[in-house]
Amino acid sequence: MKKLYISKIRKISQSRKELEKALDVKISINGRSVSIDGKEVNEYFALRVVEALDYPFILEDALLLKDENYMIEIIHVKDHTKRKDFSVIKGRIIGTKGRTLRVLKDLTGCEVVVQDNNVAIIGKAENILDAVQAVISLIQGSKQGNVYARLEHKNKE
Repeated sequence: MKKLYISKIRKISQSRKELEKALDVKISINGRSVSIDGKEVNEYFALRVVEALDYPFILEDALLLKDENYMIEIIHVKDHTKRKDFSVIKGRIIGTKGRTLRVLKDLTGCEVVVQDNNVAIIGKAENILDAVQAVISLIQGSKQGNVYARLEHKNKE
């Protein structure tokens, strides 16, 4: 049995039955604590999915993590910059009307979400490194056009 503390418990409780069916585990919720009970392998994948749901991923994107070829990467903005204006940095990552996030998704094939001072990325193992590097470049102040060009160049290779 695995135990996890979640801040967005409502999202988990609303989709609990679907999660239990898809992941073949039993999920118990007590306050902000989520207990996962099942086979060891199923518990591991369920833990990854529930952690992803704590970020603003939709259920379908989080369920991609039950496939071993997909992984989740969390980037803490504070680890990559000394700037204090996090709202500007978040704005650079999100872009006007979410355009930068959409372009990152199209060029890397990864789902990217921003929450507080963290950026979470779900994608295939071979694509996630490019997405992580692109987000770190944006955090450190690279122009969006340069980041897009680098990703397009990688896609051509």
